[in-house]
Amino acid sequence: MRFEGKVAVVTGGAGGIGRATALRFAAEGAHVLIGDVDMTGGEALAAASGGRIRFRRADVTQESDIVALIDAAAGLGGPDILFNNAGAGGQRAGIDAIDLAGWERTMALLLTSVALGIRHAAPKMAAKGGGAIINTASVAALAAGAAPTAYSTAKAGVLHLTKLAAADLAKDGIRVNAVLPGLIATNIFVAALDLPAETRDAANRMIEKAAADAQPIRRAGRPEDIAAAVCFLASADAAFITGTHLLVDGGMSVGPRSSWDPETPGALARLAALAPQ
Repeated sequence: MRFEGKVAVVTGGAGGIGRATALRFAAEGAHVLIGDVDMTGGEALAAASGGRIRFRRADVTQESDIVALIDAAAGLGGPDILFNNAGAGGQRAGIDAIDLAGWERTMALLLTSVALGIRHAAPKMAAKGGGAIINTASVAALAAGAAPTAYSTAKAGVLHLTKLAAADLAKDGIRVNAVLPGLIATNIFVAALDLPAETRDAANRMIEKAAADAQPIRRAGRPEDIAAAVCFLASADAAFITGTHLLVDGGMSVGPRSSWDPETPGALARLAALAPQ
């Protein structure tokens, strides 16, 4: 019960990582307020929670919705914890083809919403003597190839914003950290493709298989894996941690396949094979 008496706000809380994290916070004693545009999912989660989780419709691309969500948390005695998690795959075009409207929508959803969440939660946390903010970035923030350009750029911005916000808010006892998911089974890029349900399920199964082949830990990540990391960063167990990030990617970022798969020869091994014996 690490969060007994705490109020946690989770954006994008109706499904996927947000839902798993809201459930984990509630199971550990928190009162949870989730914001999402998915009213069906949000209301169902709240109804099944025995009063531990409340839902408020919130479109995080609208500052007024963010303000209303944070104000609602203040009405519950919080916020003590903010998980800036809402997101989607965004514009998929490369930098040579992307249109301005698509770029701006992606930045509004994935980066500006995080800045505004911090902006409006921080004064209320400061008045309570402190708090914890966790932002969802991505392994795509670290290198090319993991996600579309606009998404990756926004997540890199979230990563740097996390450091800057941690510095700005240290005086108020507010810690700010980020979690960087890798390939998670409820992949947001599949959702963004607007596929039929049966095709979406097949695509998610493909992601699960790809994850098992792409990293040292041979299974896809689960929303619960990210929830565990978020709850650690929000808890007193992480009281000496701020301005940094936690990779939860199954080892995807440790290096090329040859660094962890003995069946895949690296560049040096291939060169050695060419040398005369």
